[in-house]
Amino acid sequence: MELDIILQKLSAVRAATPLVHNITNFVVMNNTANALLAIGASPVMAHGQEEIKEVLSISQALVVNIGTLNRSWANAMITAAAYANEINCPWLLDPVGAGISAFRNSVLAELLSLHPAVIRGNASEIIALHNASDSSTKGVDSTTTSDNAFEAGRALQQMYGSVVCISGAKDYIIGKRGWTEVDNGSPLMTRVTGLGCSASAIVGAFLGLRQDHYQEAVAGISLFSLAGELAAAKASGPGSLQLKLYDTLYALSEEDIKTHLNIQEHAF
Repeated sequence: MELDIILQKLSAVRAATPLVHNITNFVVMNNTANALLAIGASPVMAHGQEEIKEVLSISQALVVNIGTLNRSWANAMITAAAYANEINCPWLLDPVGAGISAFRNSVLAELLSLHPAVIRGNASEIIALHNASDSSTKGVDSTTTSDNAFEAGRALQQMYGSVVCISGAKDYIIGKRGWTEVDNGSPLMTRVTGLGCSASAIVGAFLGLRQDHYQEAVAGISLFSLAGELAAAKASGPGSLQLKLYDTLYALSEEDIKTHLNIQEHAF
């Protein structure tokens, strides 16, 4: 994808300030809201069944993150995803901790049956989502590489029609006709909890443009990884990285993107 398209989409998000409805986990709510505000979007966190449809009806995208799951929230997520499909609101599934419990896997099966526009997870989560019997997960951290999850990601794309994003040392965004490889980011990002969840929310902001899910996913993942890399270069550790990441997302410029973004496109 041409860098000019990514620049256009960033400009469009900043101009439109899309409202992103997040049903997300307790650990990352504040981080997620701040990341969305920094990129130029507007966050809302509404989890109660009593208001989900009303909130979703005025939102431009939905992000479903199963990190701190219980039955009440699971029901809310399923209701929201089904309603999003009904009103043609694009939604993203972040399968945090996929594979760690039968309950979590059963909820994910229900959500996958509703065909999210985008699935974004780390390598272990993507493999677990594809029911690979030889995959092991360690909480929400990835125990394998994004390269190893590529075939599982492609299979998920073919099964559900979703754009599949795999986060890792290299990020992969897999669509129907090809994939994009993003070689940005920093190892320091793994020392801050919830940055993968923030990446999902940023993709949600771009999905709010409602134009091309694949291009929007590429823009969201690549710009978040780039911001992490640029922020890490100025940070002295995980704490300052988190603060500098918000500033970097807010200030991302055409020069930053054209100078430092490292992406490659491939066709199937």
